[in-house]
Amino acid sequence: MPEEPCQCPDCQRFYREHDRLIREHPTLRQQQELSWAALQSFRTLAGRVLEELQKQHGDGEQPAEPTAAPSVSAPATPGAAASGSANASGEGDAIQQAMLDLENINAHLFSIEVLMERIFDVRVPDEVEKTFRELAGELAPDPLNADRLRLNRLLHQTPDLPDRS
Repeated sequence: MPEEPCQCPDCQRFYREHDRLIREHPTLRQQQELSWAALQSFRTLAGRVLEELQKQHGDGEQPAEPTAAPSVSAPATPGAAASGSANASGEGDAIQQAMLDLENINAHLFSIEVLMERIFDVRVPDEVEKTFRELAGELAPDPLNADRLRLNRLLHQTPDLPDRS
């Protein structure tokens, strides 16, 4: 018997989105296009954020704390210098780490893009696309379908089944 799916809000949101994508894009071609568009939008946004961070904070190859800057402008109180410098350094380190992470994400997304190009080489006959549509209806039926709503009500009224509201 299969394990029960997770009921946490994040998983439930994922299941709903998963089913919606199958319902709204029930063919191989539509799934190919959807996957490509999602990948490209992810790359575009992550790349743009990385460019913006590099403009604001440098390209990440510079040391986090320049050695000449602290001696030029010394604050009036030494305690303020230490806490301000440590706070700025921590934020700078977090930004630098985020930039490295975004560079890695972009590299991975590029690799996925290269693999996805192979997926676009696949074409299937109309008969196979019909099978895609039929199975999509079974995998992710319309949640507002009258039969499904009626079945859900019946299942929640059955005393020997746990309520899953």
